[in-house]
Amino acid sequence: MKPYIHPTADISAEAMIGEGTKIWHQAQVRERARLGQGCIIGKGAYIDFEVVIGDNCKLQNGVYVYHGATLEDGVFLGPGVMVLNDKYPRAINPDGTLKSEADWQVSLTRLGYGAGIGGGAVILPGVTIGKWAIIGSGAVVTRNVPDYGLVYGNPARLFGLVCPCGEKFPQIEGAESLVCSHCGYRMEKILV
Repeated sequence: MKPYIHPTADISAEAMIGEGTKIWHQAQVRERARLGQGCIIGKGAYIDFEVVIGDNCKLQNGVYVYHGATLEDGVFLGPGVMVLNDKYPRAINPDGTLKSEADWQVSLTRLGYGAGIGGGAVILPGVTIGKWAIIGSGAVVTRNVPDYGLVYGNPARLFGLVCPCGEKFPQIEGAESLVCSHCGYRMEKILV
């Protein structure tokens, strides 16, 4: 199935778009970006050059994903999420000259399989978000998040673990595994 690209979207001829992916109004996909199969890219989304997005990802309206980011399969980015890449942002060098690509170092950011990022969250440069983690809306993520981690706030802090279905695991003292009360998914307890 061919990708669907809305006529107002700006897609580089050097971008790779997977089968069945849908790119909506006024989205921009830059050079050498790679989007997997079955993705949905919302209105006004911006995907920078060389960003890698896995299969079946959903990026809602107004999402910004910058160079150096990799999204594994099944990642969800809510409206207005920003995935950033520059730890020391400046427009100019100390001598007043305009910075060029050679004047900065990109920080690599990775969002793990099935991770869900709530609307308006900001993922700072160099952060790794584990598989199935959930980031609360409006969170500012300044450090790595473990697999299945539930974080929110500014700065984001860990408040427990979540099941792949999205429900929070109950914390049972001394238990060797966690069982989701919603779907019955069982996971060996991990140390965080």
